[in-house]
Amino acid sequence: MPTIFSRIVAGEIPAHKIAETDEFLAFLDIMPTAMGHTLVIPKREVDYIFDLPDDVYAGLMAFAKKIAPAIERAILCQRIGVAVVGLEVPHAHIHLIPLNSMADMNFNNKLKLTQEELAETAAKIRACL
Repeated sequence: MPTIFSRIVAGEIPAHKIAETDEFLAFLDIMPTAMGHTLVIPKREVDYIFDLPDDVYAGLMAFAKKIAPAIERAILCQRIGVAVVGLEVPHAHIHLIPLNSMADMNFNNKLKLTQEELAETAAKIRACL
């Protein structure tokens, strides 16, 4: 059965997309720990990030590296934190999280944002790419 991320890639579920290539997709987390919290995924459905082929893993990191500065320019923060947890969705993904304190990396504290707030945030980040 396809993961929620594969369904986003297929266009079955809407997402606030930041950037996309043939191989990778970046979109806002709908339950972010901080404003601008972005998920970066390979379009290929692989559960565990360390099971990705080396070229896909390297490409995913390079794609995330291009997205992070745009988030940093769009969202007032000290830096972009990077996390790979891999338990919540069985599809390899990287969390890019704007940080002003360590508390911003607390996955138990989720912001409740409206679709409008998410759309505005995505547009701000896209404008900084």
